Amino acid sequence: MKKNNKNYFSKEKIISFYIFSGTGNTLLIVKNIIKILKKNGFSKIEIHRIEKIRPENIKLNNRIIGLAFPVAFQGTYPIIWNFVKSLPEGKNTPIFMVDTLDTFSGGVVGPIKKILKKKGYIPIGAKEIKMPNNILIKKLNNDKISEKIKKGLKKSEKYALNLINGKSKWKRVILISSLISLISKAKVTYKLFRKYYKFEIINDKCIKCGICIRLCPVQNITGEFRNNKLISYPIYKTPSECISCQRCFSFCPERAIIYKGKNFIPYHAVKLNELEQPEKYIL
Repeated sequence: MKKNNKNYFSKEKIISFYIFSGTGNTLLIVKNIIKILKKNGFSKIEIHRIEKIRPENIKLNNRIIGLAFPVAFQGTYPIIWNFVKSLPEGKNTPIFMVDTLDTFSGGVVGPIKKILKKKGYIPIGAKEIKMPNNILIKKLNNDKISEKIKKGLKKSEKYALNLINGKSKWKRVILISSLISLISKAKVTYKLFRKYYKFEIINDKCIKCGICIRLCPVQNITGEFRNNKLISYPIYKTPSECISCQRCFSFCPERAIIYKGKNFIPYHAVKLNELEQPEKYIL
């Protein structure tokens, strides 16, 4: 007999969320899911930032694992693929995921399920939630953004309740999904994107706050510090290492980081302190 997810989603277990968020859409959804979980009596909840933890050291005992991240290039970022592949052996640990996207993915839900099952995890639910477009925007439509966020939050609430009630599902793996995922994993994909959409730091606008350096998940922005204070303008160390997560572009307080030669407008869905310390401001 097929087990019901309700057997796994127990209030006695710790729900450990492992999240990555670029401009904050994913974090906003996780924030709402946690709100619903708490409302329904789930108090043992943890938040961990994927870029700050070594996956092989993750604790699985008495836990339900949650993965949350954005879609990128019809799949997701290299940092997410590497994280999932480096997870410890699952030992029948229940796991669920949620991703955020603007239109569609096609190359993430099935392939990640395949990796997790092979590692011995029990996939109990996956949900893709549409949120406002946060890349290559020339004009912000606040009404449209608010409406899309409202719909996304509503879907995340329903998903959280389905997880609790054992009604969540994880789509099957299909061949085309695996093929599409190769796009987001290919180095040439990022190479081509960076060729036409390059980040540039405008020194005349930069106030040397260091936010871009702190936020970069792959430590690809650097600068000279003295007494913990940035005294030089930040620079991109190796352009080929950028994963285009948009954190630097979206959260620069002076809009000193731009797409070179493009008139794109930055967007972010959460406050800076929430992105940097979700465990403090969300739990």
